[in-house]
Amino acid sequence: MNAVNNITDGLLYLVATPIGNLSDMSQRAIDTLNEVDLIACEDTRTSGNLLKHFGIKAKTTSYHQHNEHKKTPELVQLMLGGTKIALISDAGMPAISDPGFLLVRAAHVASIPVIPIPGPVAGIALLAASGLPSDRFSFEGFLPQKKGRKTKLEALVEEDRTMIFYESPYRIVKLIEECKNTFGETRLACIGRELTKKFEEIKRDTLSNLLEDFSSRASIKGEFVLIVAGKSYSEDID
Repeated sequence: MNAVNNITDGLLYLVATPIGNLSDMSQRAIDTLNEVDLIACEDTRTSGNLLKHFGIKAKTTSYHQHNEHKKTPELVQLMLGGTKIALISDAGMPAISDPGFLLVRAAHVASIPVIPIPGPVAGIALLAASGLPSDRFSFEGFLPQKKGRKTKLEALVEEDRTMIFYESPYRIVKLIEECKNTFGETRLACIGRELTKKFEEIKRDTLSNLLEDFSSRASIKGEFVLIVAGKSYSEDID
């Protein structure tokens, strides 16, 4: 187990977990979670199901957006005392639109080694599958739920890079409409729903057509990624 052999000092692992399909869990991730002293989870109940599935019995603690400021110093002190900690989110890579930045920064400041265990990232997976330019992109994650959404989008009007947004099923129609109003109804985009899961759906079209599609649905479920082409990109569409 190369990830954890011969390590006696405290350190921090960032362990990517599946975004839906459990088969995407790497053996290195399983080995690491089996060997650490403590697993910091975004939601211990959600992660508990994952850990049980793979027979991982390490001790867990919660680490989420509501306690990360208080919990970060505590975890750093544990690592300074020799504790090996793995940080996982509910799905995907920790610190990518999920808690983790504060802990990673604090670990570096304290000269604690930080080791990423790579794996699934929803935005990158859809970017690769979108057929939109992937050589340069801007990761925007979740927009503010209320105040500041319009300002954030307007700041991207001249953006030439492909843009990646995350959104919940409750605001995805609103996001598509806001992007259409900001970037134009003919701007190309690609939307991914329930990536890697049983009901995975990937649709590529103009923002106007995507809005018409999703706004006409009786119900919308699943987590979403929206990829929007940059300002200068264009192509012929039949």
